[in-house]
Amino acid sequence: MLLAVAVVGSRGSTFFEQLPSPATVERIPVETPQPESKEVNSAPQVSANKLLTHIQKLNFQRYTTTERSLTRTYITTELRKFGWKPKLEKFSEGVNIFAERVGTSIASGAILVAAHYDTVALSPGADDNASGVAVVLEVARLLGSRTTPRTLQLAFFDQEEAGLLGSQAFVSKAPRLQNLHGAIVMDMVGYACYTAGCQKYPAGLPLTPPSDKGDFLAVIGDTEHLPLLNAFQSSQILPSTVPNKHKSNLPPVLTLPIPFKGLLTPDTLRSDHAPFWYQGVGAVLVTDTANLRTPHYHKPSDVPATIERSFFTGAAQIVVNATTTLLEKNEILETQPPN
Repeated sequence: MLLAVAVVGSRGSTFFEQLPSPATVERIPVETPQPESKEVNSAPQVSANKLLTHIQKLNFQRYTTTERSLTRTYITTELRKFGWKPKLEKFSEGVNIFAERVGTSIASGAILVAAHYDTVALSPGADDNASGVAVVLEVARLLGSRTTPRTLQLAFFDQEEAGLLGSQAFVSKAPRLQNLHGAIVMDMVGYACYTAGCQKYPAGLPLTPPSDKGDFLAVIGDTEHLPLLNAFQSSQILPSTVPNKHKSNLPPVLTLPIPFKGLLTPDTLRSDHAPFWYQGVGAVLVTDTANLRTPHYHKPSDVPATIERSFFTGAAQIVVNATTTLLEKNEILETQPPN
């Protein structure tokens, strides 16, 4: 995640600060009632081993030009293994990676799943943001050959830590946004803490915190595109054929709708979802709340050993579930993309 100079402390430290009263938070319980069979999410199951292997392979600082080039080589090689045809998209300060699997209905639009791959200096960035990269790669593996009405797009942004430069370059291409119905952006999804008091909140929070434990996955979206958040509210529903052990590993989901494109809450604009908001495209940030929870934020200690395997795997499954729902059910997204 990007370090905001204007804020005392680390990036993400005031994600929930001074939320206006129209904002609401819903914490989804693990045991969600099963809907009617026609609504059951048939998303494929993620592999914890494959997710963690990606993090191990990316266990190096991804800050310099050479390091980021090595990272791109790893990502594009993995995508080709899964049958994708990644493209390198250069901009003045770096290089994004983009890939697309076309859906059966062009009129249904596209869903983008994305994460940044760069780090700050001196940090291997296991959580920030190899965790997000790993989940996008798992989405690529699981959904690359799946037939869906909507098109699935993948993006790996460069230079997020330098000021969201990669995502800003991405959204600057107007034709790309015309058929984009929503973006899911992951930035730190691999850390959890289960002791009382390990999850921090800023003073003056206009709601009762759901827990003082960092056991939930936060999903932040703008109020103009609530259907994206709704997809995550149902993302813990799994088919009856899925073993209970997988269902119980899904973390609770905290959804946070932000009004006025974050104008009153600038601390919610510090990752690659923000440029989409300001182009009128619905986007959600999926996060473990960064340094409100983890002591390893932007430090050399952000290494694979600090990833909490169960939480990380559950977070990835929730993203896969929500992505599958958005790709397969046209009625989920009622908001039209910008003209």
